[in-house]
Amino acid sequence: MTDTHDLADLCAAAGTKFILALFVDLRGKPCAKLVPVEAVDELATDGVGFAGYAVGAIGQEPKDPDLMAIPDTSSFLPIPFIKEGLAIVHCDPHVEGKPWPFAPRNILKSLVAQAADAGFEPWVGAEVEYFLLKRGTDGSLITADAADDSDQPCYDVRGLTRMYDHLTAVSTAMNQLGWGNYANDHEDGNGQFEQNFTYAEALTTADRVITLRYLLSTIAAERGMVATFMPKPFAERTGSGLHLHLSLTSGGAPVFAGSPDEDERGLGLSPTAYGFVGGVLEHASALQAVMAPTVNSYKRTGATATRSGASWAPRRPTYGGNDRTHYVRVPDDQRVELRGGDGSANPYLAIAAALGAGLDGIKRSLDPGAIGTCPDHLGALPLTLLHAVEALDDDAVVSGVLDAAVPDDWADGNAPVSEYFSRLKREEFFAWHATVSPWEIDNYLTAF
Repeated sequence: MTDTHDLADLCAAAGTKFILALFVDLRGKPCAKLVPVEAVDELATDGVGFAGYAVGAIGQEPKDPDLMAIPDTSSFLPIPFIKEGLAIVHCDPHVEGKPWPFAPRNILKSLVAQAADAGFEPWVGAEVEYFLLKRGTDGSLITADAADDSDQPCYDVRGLTRMYDHLTAVSTAMNQLGWGNYANDHEDGNGQFEQNFTYAEALTTADRVITLRYLLSTIAAERGMVATFMPKPFAERTGSGLHLHLSLTSGGAPVFAGSPDEDERGLGLSPTAYGFVGGVLEHASALQAVMAPTVNSYKRTGATATRSGASWAPRRPTYGGNDRTHYVRVPDDQRVELRGGDGSANPYLAIAAALGAGLDGIKRSLDPGAIGTCPDHLGALPLTLLHAVEALDDDAVVSGVLDAAVPDDWADGNAPVSEYFSRLKREEFFAWHATVSPWEIDNYLTAF
């Protein structure tokens, strides 16, 4: 239960008139109700109700009792730059007074608690990549900036300048929220951008990714553009990733840095860090079902080349130093970067799954092997969403992450969230597979 006095005080101090009480479903769809400040006490005490089945992928049937979104006061964010007097508060869905185990935020909170039980505090930074597009007169998607058409547009100062108004509006918003925006750049694809903010505790960063997607979409729409986080909207261009920078502390002290004299691999990491990397690599195929959770995701990880000459997406579960071709990149001795995720990933689930895999590696002291090599028993990353879901079904650790918020007495000990998620993703794959594409018409119409 939220402190009524605190939420009311926050609204009064910020001049808030309306609150978006927000949460996401398993697919990452943002859901909210707009609550007037006059009802803040009721919101703080009881939450606000939703018909869970109407929300989407959150494990409810039409007959089920209301899903109540309980606000987390620590996540309160005034966003007057979107609408005067508007604020966001991230919520934890409950049903009949208990945390709902299908809610992604509840799942991540359970993993943070597991990390605490193991003696660690998880920290995460996230790189949010996206495209700015418009609709052509024929309805096709085109780059919002018509002049952004070079073969290698990455970091082009002219592209940044032409999108100055959008980029600076987003940067200013992030800094007003206290996120510490430190860079804004044109990425490798035409029309593709990235705007970075400082790392934070795992839950805070996941909340910020959701908030940033909302801000980017809203600010872009005001300028007649579409901001998309779709992994691969164009076959010939680089796809959009959601790269996660992960680190652990114990009692506030960093644990990933090791003694350079004792690290034969030369990356300066501790045995704890290598165990974490080993766990991520061991579970990489199952992780992809969560971190690359759409049919379109595998157009990104399966790409061999793009207009710029590189796909920047890993195809095998390897690790190495400051080398962006690896699944796990080690830019320094304080963190590791997981590069398998993409813009369609639900950040709560992606972070939770990565933590679960890494903690399993620490617990089992898994050896990641030699730098740049892929152990034979791991093989390549999944070729399709269906392959990834099959790997998820066979992986008790990553499946267990999805079930982390399920109480012990739930449905006689069954694990419904992982099964529900797998079913959703199988249905998604076969719905796509049943669609007749232009490629099939081009290749088969008169071929026989």
